[in-house]
Amino acid sequence: MIHLGNIENESSKQIRLGALISYVGILLNIVAGLLYTPWMISQIGQTNFGLYTLAISLISIFLIDFGLGAAVSKFVSKYVSLKDFKSVDNMLGITYKIYIIIDFVLLASLIIVFFNLDIIYSELTLAELERFETVYIIVAGFSIVSFPFITFNGILTAYEKFMQIKMCDLIQKLLSILLIVIALLNGYGLYALVLANAFSGIVVIIIKYIIIKRATTINVNFKYNNKKMLKEIFSFSVWSTVVSISQRLIFNITPSILGAVSGSVSIALFGIASALEGYIYTIASALNGLFLPKVTRLISRENSSENLLKLMIKVGRIQLLIIGLIIIGFIVLGREFIILWVGNEYILSFYSAILLIIPSIVYLPQQIGNTAIIALNKIKLQAHVFIIMSVTNLMLSLVLSYFWGVLGASIAIFISYTIRNLGMNIIYHKILNLNMVIYFKECHFKLSFPMLLTLLLGLCMNLLFPQISWGYFIVKGSCVVLIYFIIMWLIGMNSYEKTLIINIMKKAFSKFVV
Repeated sequence: MIHLGNIENESSKQIRLGALISYVGILLNIVAGLLYTPWMISQIGQTNFGLYTLAISLISIFLIDFGLGAAVSKFVSKYVSLKDFKSVDNMLGITYKIYIIIDFVLLASLIIVFFNLDIIYSELTLAELERFETVYIIVAGFSIVSFPFITFNGILTAYEKFMQIKMCDLIQKLLSILLIVIALLNGYGLYALVLANAFSGIVVIIIKYIIIKRATTINVNFKYNNKKMLKEIFSFSVWSTVVSISQRLIFNITPSILGAVSGSVSIALFGIASALEGYIYTIASALNGLFLPKVTRLISRENSSENLLKLMIKVGRIQLLIIGLIIIGFIVLGREFIILWVGNEYILSFYSAILLIIPSIVYLPQQIGNTAIIALNKIKLQAHVFIIMSVTNLMLSLVLSYFWGVLGASIAIFISYTIRNLGMNIIYHKILNLNMVIYFKECHFKLSFPMLLTLLLGLCMNLLFPQISWGYFIVKGSCVVLIYFIIMWLIGMNSYEKTLIINIMKKAFSKFVV
């Protein structure tokens, strides 16, 4: 029992450190992104920004790890908890061989697509198509090189090296931003922008490899073959593949649809909206993956559903408090921010972003439930929900984007995400035996009134002070944060959350004083 307690304490410590570094990295990334994105667009132009967004999204469609990344995380976590390190080496040997085979298939697929880009993106001009082809080659080349190393995060997660994972993410973000700024200052333009992202990715792959060699005893056994283990991996990964494909048929397919039926301007507008949605998702998902080993241990004990529900409520409320502030702040000040940030020509991105982020207030606080699905090997059910979601989005997006451009695409995503939320909550409640009525009562119901009150006061403040300037924006933003915090402290937060904030403030104050 003492040993188990030590494991949980160390796990909790790693989770706290990982989360802290995540939020630091997210804050730095968002601040830097908000500062350099409009400058970057001014340097390379709206059209090139649209082409850059299109290239990244197109390549991402093909970079499906066929569920092997999730399989590595799940099975390595299992074997590490059993102290069966030989099976870890054997399992990774099989997985890496599969990755290499897939990599060659991806290479062939990307080559075929390259020779058909003019047919796929008929709305692009000849000059745009020529630039896009060069960007495509750079991004595709990096993707093929980096693809087999997707397993690194799964390995580090299984060994609960959360701090190291998040430090690597932080290094990649900072290095990428630094290189992009240097490249654009020297007038290298669009191609250097893409190369900077690729180079920073390669550097972080090398760092993760060094960490794995030093922090684990892994010695991949490439000679190992076992049909039973291979079947076990595929039985899990095949449905994880479906989930991955379905997710890519949302954000990654949308720029391609817009490129086919609307043009590069719509892609640029969607690029801004999806970037804003991405910031919110990144903040909310900072804790994702950190709980897989902990959840894996929880499900092996008695009253596992009750324990999971408690953890889901505990983590969900904290995430909802953070997400709620961001969404309320964006609804109140998002339009003003986009005008100040990138200009009036991107105003449609505000309405698009609202449609993209609203469903996240239900989905993102429930990441413990998603982790439990992986740990309990119920991913097949999740795949069914995501298939319905992606097919709905694809059908609606093709039609709505043709008539309403970026807004039509965003409406399609909003509807498909709402369907996803409904389906996933049915799985949590019926299959995982998590009482979602209690969950929503403890999370959304108890926090909804203070959130709505903050939103109402924020909108009233906007009516009283309609002026648009960075000065007014900072003051109004500070007021929204202060109002939200006061209202939540008085009628929203529970004793655990208040104690958590007090302890964080005490530690920060003590370090500052010292």
